[in-house]
Amino acid sequence: MHANLLQLSKKIRVGAVSYLNTKPLLYGLQHHAVYESIELIEDYPSNLAKALKDNTIDIGLVPVAVIPSLAEANLISDYCIGATGPVASVCIFSKVPIDQITTVYLDYQSKTSVNLARILLKNYWKKEVLLLDAPENFIDLIDHTTAAVIIGDRALEQYNSYNYKYDLAEAWIDYAGKPFVFATWISNKSIDTSFIASFNEANKYGVDHIDEVIKTIDQSNIDYNLHTYFTKNISYNLDASKKEGMSQFLSLL
Repeated sequence: MHANLLQLSKKIRVGAVSYLNTKPLLYGLQHHAVYESIELIEDYPSNLAKALKDNTIDIGLVPVAVIPSLAEANLISDYCIGATGPVASVCIFSKVPIDQITTVYLDYQSKTSVNLARILLKNYWKKEVLLLDAPENFIDLIDHTTAAVIIGDRALEQYNSYNYKYDLAEAWIDYAGKPFVFATWISNKSIDTSFIASFNEANKYGVDHIDEVIKTIDQSNIDYNLHTYFTKNISYNLDASKKEGMSQFLSLL
């Protein structure tokens, strides 16, 4: 028993968001030898950010907005949750056009999306609205001039349910002229370079096997084409232009 505990303590604790958009990355980790050396924890983005701060995980796929709040933040992967066009799963949903919106509920699950909405409402749409933290049932409160930022799987479930939806990645690209990065792999300590190489290989494997990833997903509640989502909406490679977009976003926080 003691030996098993010791072995577990040596594993690198990796936290990832439990959303559809991370499925390719998780699939890669689970189908690569690196999986034997990690302990995988799935949770909401905001909880993972706290876990990284509290050192209960070593690496997290966390909202980029939390990076400035970490004592140590190392970008350890060539992969991310990013967008070079409409992302589909981070939108303002409304029953009226955006110029008529007076109140916006902000989905509590991701600090990045909430901050992106704040920046775009102020600087891009130039709208002064009442911003409210979303309660559990906030989707039911979208009515008249009250809208909401909905993210992740819930956004895909609601995708065709409202007359108006405003894609925040698409708006950011129009505003900033750069791609957007929602989340990226960050470590709170120095990580061995050989592990990072294997970790990148695992991420790549998942991104290269989208059809296999889709076969593992229950699509009964999803009103959206997942092949389109994984190959067109989400852009997984963390390249130089995405890093520039990330820096620009962080400078506006």
